[in-house]
Amino acid sequence: MIFNSLDFLVFLPIVFFLYWFAFKKTLRIQNLFVVIASYFFYGWWDWRFLFLIAFTSLCSWIGGILIKKHLDDNKQRTALAVNIANIVVNLLILGIFKYYNFFVESFFDIFPTLRNDHLLLKIILPVGISFYTFQALSYTIDVYRNKIEPTKDIIAFFAFVSFFPQLVAGPIERATNLLPQFLQKRKFEYATATDGCRQMLWGFFKKMVVADNCALFVDQVWKDIYSYNGSTLFIAAILFSFQIYCDFSGYSDIAIGTAKLFGIRLKRNFNVPYFSRDIAEFWRRWHISLTTWFRDYLYIPLGGSRVEKWKVIRNTFIIFLVSGFWHGANWTFIVWGAFHAFLFLPLILQGKNRKHTDIVAHNRKIPTLKELFQILSTFFLTVFGWIIFRSDNISQTIQIYSCIFSKSLFQVPVLSKNLLFVFIMLVVEWTNREKEHPFQISIKSKVLRYIVYYTIMLTIILFSGNQETFMYFQF
Repeated sequence: MIFNSLDFLVFLPIVFFLYWFAFKKTLRIQNLFVVIASYFFYGWWDWRFLFLIAFTSLCSWIGGILIKKHLDDNKQRTALAVNIANIVVNLLILGIFKYYNFFVESFFDIFPTLRNDHLLLKIILPVGISFYTFQALSYTIDVYRNKIEPTKDIIAFFAFVSFFPQLVAGPIERATNLLPQFLQKRKFEYATATDGCRQMLWGFFKKMVVADNCALFVDQVWKDIYSYNGSTLFIAAILFSFQIYCDFSGYSDIAIGTAKLFGIRLKRNFNVPYFSRDIAEFWRRWHISLTTWFRDYLYIPLGGSRVEKWKVIRNTFIIFLVSGFWHGANWTFIVWGAFHAFLFLPLILQGKNRKHTDIVAHNRKIPTLKELFQILSTFFLTVFGWIIFRSDNISQTIQIYSCIFSKSLFQVPVLSKNLLFVFIMLVVEWTNREKEHPFQISIKSKVLRYIVYYTIMLTIILFSGNQETFMYFQF
């Protein structure tokens, strides 16, 4: 089931009503209903993969209890062995479904005489498997590190792993934040719920109006790149940058807003990344739940930035290569990760990778000329990275680059009406960049506020693009 569907429009109010009125009596019953509703939500796509998420949840729940037991008995090595076993089992499942055919195909590319198509598996990638696997893994790792006490409440734990708003495309929640919320009584708060509705509305606008309309133009150009000049390809690359941002951050806004309706607080996943002044700031603001996951569970254990400079560079490249590979089984994602690692390199060497940690133009309406230059240069660097990300293969990437960096870049481009929607989105996000989410608009007049809300709803109805599934479902 996807958010931008009639099915979800029916599903959400029914679940909301039952959650607060029919199953509110005890916490355990309410959590059980969350699990049932979440499994129904996930199983709507393909019920067979419910066994996978149930198995992942069960392994991590049992693993947490066993790890704590052995730690209490001073059996450190046994606790570590249990933790490693749970990590291996879950990553093995993820690897088989997501990467097995990639490795087999890559082997055949190197040794074509050994090709045997019978070794390839005809399997479908389960939606959201990377997200809920990483979420479950963080739990046992945190238990082993004594950052959280394991829960014996299996229902609450299953609710933590499968909570439907963020199940298939994040944010990737930590047990330290989300699990305690399923272990305590929740109460309905009108102000939180209405704020959630505003955030959902903005998420739907970004997804259905901006992202889906950008997709129409981008897909048209990418299907036949040889028919377009460099300027049109460049505009398509820019629009894809907004497509992927509005698609993914739109999902996060809907997920976080939906969770607020149920008295649950999810972590922020995007923080106006296209207003970043360098690539390091961009990655602190883009897909925050994933970047912090890699930071805490891979980068810091490798030594982080508190080691020799060459090791910091090594750790940075490892993080970006793994992050690229996390996105998909294609060499384009790995090259995309390496591309960003190289962009990071000058900042590391100069010790400036933590220079911009505040919001740009704090307490000012417009940026300085220097800030504007930094924002635009960082944005265009990410645009060239997104070309690699969007391409089917490296050859296509090279072809697009070759066309953009040619005389045809100065020819008249094919324009898109979607630039207007992008402009509206940027204005709203810039104006409210210091708030929790961009649609926390400060309008004192209630009438005027509702005019804005209904205008956005009408825009969604009238100008939505073709219904597209969320891009990050494939990851």
